[in-house]
This record gives sequence, C-alpha cells and structure tokens, in this order.
Amino acid sequence: MIRIPKRGRAKWAAALAGTVAVTVAFSACTPASQNDDAAAPSSEVDPSATIEAGISYSLGGSFDPMLASGAVTLAANWHIFEGLVDLDPVTREPYAALAADMPREVDATTYEIDIREGATFQNGDPVTSEDVVFSYERVMNPDTGGFFASFVDFVDTVEAVDEDTVQITTEYPFALFNERLGVVKIVPKALVEADAEAFGAQPVGSGPYSLISATPNEAIVFERYDDYNGPRPALAAGMNWNLLSDPAARVTAMSSGTIQAMEDVPYIDVDALKATADVETVQSFGLLFMMFNTKLEPFDDPRVRQAFFYALDMDKIIETGMLGNAEPATSFLPESHPNYNEASTVYTYDPEKAKSLLEEAGVGDMSITLLTTDTGWVREVAPLVKESLDAIGIDTTLDIGQTPAQYTKVDAGDYQVMLAPGDPSVFGNDPDILMRWWYGDNVWPNTRFNWADSPEFAELTEIFDTAIAASGDEQQESWNQAYDLISEQVPMYPLFHRKLPTAWSADQLVGFAPVPTTGLSFLDVGVAQ
Repeated sequence: MIRIPKRGRAKWAAALAGTVAVTVAFSACTPASQNDDAAAPSSEVDPSATIEAGISYSLGGSFDPMLASGAVTLAANWHIFEGLVDLDPVTREPYAALAADMPREVDATTYEIDIREGATFQNGDPVTSEDVVFSYERVMNPDTGGFFASFVDFVDTVEAVDEDTVQITTEYPFALFNERLGVVKIVPKALVEADAEAFGAQPVGSGPYSLISATPNEAIVFERYDDYNGPRPALAAGMNWNLLSDPAARVTAMSSGTIQAMEDVPYIDVDALKATADVETVQSFGLLFMMFNTKLEPFDDPRVRQAFFYALDMDKIIETGMLGNAEPATSFLPESHPNYNEASTVYTYDPEKAKSLLEEAGVGDMSITLLTTDTGWVREVAPLVKESLDAIGIDTTLDIGQTPAQYTKVDAGDYQVMLAPGDPSVFGNDPDILMRWWYGDNVWPNTRFNWADSPEFAELTEIFDTAIAASGDEQQESWNQAYDLISEQVPMYPLFHRKLPTAWSADQLVGFAPVPTTGLSFLDVGVAQ
C-alpha cells in the first residue's frame, strides 16, 4: 500500500526534455473501439501486414510512462502500455483497459478494480495487483522523479486486496476518477526495479504492441503482442513509425504511398494532398506558447512579459504563418472548450502599449535570442514573431533546433525566451489537469520559467486546490480566477490554439480516425486485404 502525505506530494519535480503532449476530453461512457465502427472485422484486414506511418516530432527521452512527456513517446505508449482505465485517443472516452470492468464504487471515496483475467506483460509475466500498486507508488512518490504526481493527487491509498484486485481510496469525492486513472500506466515491478534506465529504453507493457527498436531521426518499430487478451488487439503484424520531421518528406511519403498515414500535414499542402489522400482538420487545445526565464532580468518583471504579447501582430501571424488555422488566445483555454471564460487580460496587437510597458519597466535597448523548435508549423510562425518584436525595438535572434536539444538548454537555464508548441490534454481535458501541466508544482515553474518562488504562484496553487475540491459554478469561478491570474502574469502563456490536419489512406487503412492532438493512434486499425 502507498500513502503519500499532501505536503510530500507538493515537493515533486523532474527535469525532462520533450514537452508536447496530446489531447483527450472526458465522457462517462465506455467505447468498444476508437471510432463508431468498433474493431475492424478480421476478414477486412491483412493480419500479416505492417502499418507504415509518418511522424512529425523528433524522438527524445524515455519511454518509461512515469517519465515520458514527448509527443512521440506518448503516442507510442498508447500502444505499448495500459492503464486500469484508459482514455480513447479518438473518442476521448474512458474504457476498461487493463481492468476487467470499470471501477466499482464502494463508497464516495473508495473503489475496487479487478485486473483483466489472464493479462500478461510482453515478456510473458502475469500482471498482478502488486504491479498495479507499484506503478501507482512510483508515480505518486515525490522521490522517484516522476512527472505526473499532481494529476493523481486525489489518490490517498492504493492497496492490493488479492492477487487480481486493488482498492483505491481518494482524499475526497472526485468526479473525474475514471478519467484520471489512465495517467498511471501499469508496468512490471520486477523489470523496473532491476534496471529502470534500461526499461525506459526498451519498455515492456501489457498493450497490444511491443516495441522492437527506436532509432532517433529514423524509425520506431513495433510488433504485435500475440498473447494480448484485452479489448483492443493489434490488427496488424507490426508498425513502422517513420520519423519524418521534415514536412516535405512526410508529404512526399504520403503522396507516393510510402506511408499510409501522417500527422501534422503542413497547412500549405492540405488542399494538394486531398487529391491523393483523406485529410481532416480538427480544432485542438494544442497551442504555441511563449515562455520566459523569469530568474533573468528584465523577464522577472511581468510588464516586460506583457509587452512581448502586446507586440505580436496575431492576425498576421495566424493568417500568414498558419494560413488561418488557429484562433488567438483570449484565455488559457480556447473558446471551444466547455470551461472557457475570457481572461481579464486579453492581448490585442498594440505596439505602442508594448513600448510603454517596456519604458515603465525601465527597459531601453533590448537584444534577445528567441529559442524555438524546428517543428514545421512553428518554423513558419517564428520569423513573424521575430518581425513583431523587432518592430518595437527588441533586437531578436532566432535559435531554431530540435525539441530535445532545445529543452536541454532550457533545463540548464541557458535561455531568455522560448517559443514552443505544447498540448498536455492527452491526460484529460478538465482545466485543472491542463493548467497544472505547466503551472503545477513541477519542472516548469520550478526550473524552466522559474516562477515557483513568486507569491503569485502560491496564490495560483491555492486557487487550483480550491477548484478541484469544488463543483459546478463554484468550481468554474475558481478556474476563472486562475485564467485571470495567468493572463496577467504570463510567465508562460499561449499565443494561439491551433487546428490539426491529419492525412491517411482510407483505401489502405481500416478503422483509422484522426486524433485531435499531436500523434496517431492505430488501436483497432488494420491494413486492408
């Protein structure tokens, strides 16, 4: 059994490169598959075929689900690991994954969960309640360096009832219990304890696909796990995820039929690609943010940070850089989100106000290096951001590089301002989980934008804690207060929320549907006969 005191949980932190996560919302139902058609009938697919995919982001960091936060590793882990209850990447609904059924509510704060009978890890070992307790323990323990402790902060204890059943008690009645369980993926205790680093490089889960190899800048190779007995068996013999960070290379591969699906279609290529593939564009929470190293002057002054946002010609940035495929941020959440509320501070294009704020802060001539990633659409936007900053007298030099390398600089404190994409909603779509990803007591405010020692951070944490224990209008009002505080302080804040285009061949793939997030899901997907 594990019991982590609240005061201990508040101290957890990690330093981990790779920050782009993916989008999932919430529902009370349990899907049979990732789309309305259920799993593709075996007669429609070739069980010996291999799925070929084009992936946009670079591979970096560990596959260990306690540590993985990069776009590629997160999407891969959808296929390798299972939580007791998982969120479907496409329907965004919770379903019993490693659990035999959805949790049984014993009382308002107690749940019992049975492990699926006959479930095994990909090395053949049975999944036991001991593995489940261990998996929760390492995520919740502040000494293990995990990244997601605050996402399961509602959990009080996890206890093995018998070999196949666990009991989870919560600190308070928590309406999102089923939706949050997927944050913790179940791992084999023996393997992790034997060599955690090796496990992160060559993970072993209970999911439908095993990881065979992962070569940065080349490919990730998966193989069907034939002894998987869960609700979403692999419909292909394997998958090759071709790591094609160059947008033109992905489009060429898709157009030529070398791959059967690709994420992150360049906006400029959407119409042309429709001639040879199915393309769908969906609104997401995914955003482009600007982040400041607030331990450096003058970025410790919120007026300076605000000036950067007022300087941005967002209409031009979105229309030219994104071809209209984004909406400017008027709050931390996009307007399409059910918990949206316009923030007290909305940044419109006002270069004179930007200059005035810099003057008030005593800032004269300023030269900065704007760190950013080489993601295709970010590369299109970065020069336009530089143009806006240059126009108010901020001499801006762009430093564009691969995500892991850029976050190595950030984690070393070797940066001033960063422009990067992000989307933590793979873990849930409620405002608490979305805001705590960046503003919880973790690596972001502690060592990335260095804001954790400020009184405003303490105030925000108190607002979060009040909101999560509330419900209805009271909860929404607390979240509105959080939106306002974040919009005023902007140590890290969105410029816009973007739309995501995905391309695939419906003639080749059976059961595929695009996800409203970074990544591709091939759960319940096979290659046509």
